[in-house]
Amino acid sequence: MGADLAEKTVPAVQLDGVLSKGQRTRERILDIGFNAVIAKGFAATSIEELVEAAGITKSGFFYHFKDKTDLAHQMLERYFVETDALLDGLEQRARELSEDPLHAFLIYLKLYAEAMIDIVAELPGCIVATITFQEQSFDRRVAEMNHAGVMAWRARGRVWIEDIVAAYPPKTPVAVDDLADSLLAVTVGAITLAKATRDPGAVGRQAMQFRDYVRLLFCPG
Repeated sequence: MGADLAEKTVPAVQLDGVLSKGQRTRERILDIGFNAVIAKGFAATSIEELVEAAGITKSGFFYHFKDKTDLAHQMLERYFVETDALLDGLEQRARELSEDPLHAFLIYLKLYAEAMIDIVAELPGCIVATITFQEQSFDRRVAEMNHAGVMAWRARGRVWIEDIVAAYPPKTPVAVDDLADSLLAVTVGAITLAKATRDPGAVGRQAMQFRDYVRLLFCPG
């Protein structure tokens, strides 16, 4: 079982610079834990199997993490930091290509769709959905971190939508927060669809469907 986890592990981020041996071990444990928790749940993931998959001793695990709950905290914190960095990069690129809020958002959604195809092809599922539907398996801090991360994504989307609404009156009434949430809703649903149909490209296509909806909702004519 440990060997299988190690083989299926995909690093959640491409790290820059040279890491020490200890840092590489910590990142490897986080990678293995991330994939294991999504694949079969937090309660069913044991320290023993993580240790075996990482090829370390238990003392090696406890050198980096106080316990399995600490692992969950650090794993989720890293996930949101990395995801926000990805979204920041996509947003910066889109706004560099167009100063118009609607056109920039449409560019952002195209870049987002392309990025999600590659990401979903490598990951076993969605950690946000895993935590949400298995919340009883985690401590309160994990649930609060998950909630805060999702609310931050809503706030990010709200900025886009409010700028667009100010420049382009929508063709039908728009609830800004609901529209901002739609991209996350589409993504989580599309990840499930992609895994069920064994079609990683489904996520990108669904994101592009959302892009078409935004374009039809706001573009004049």
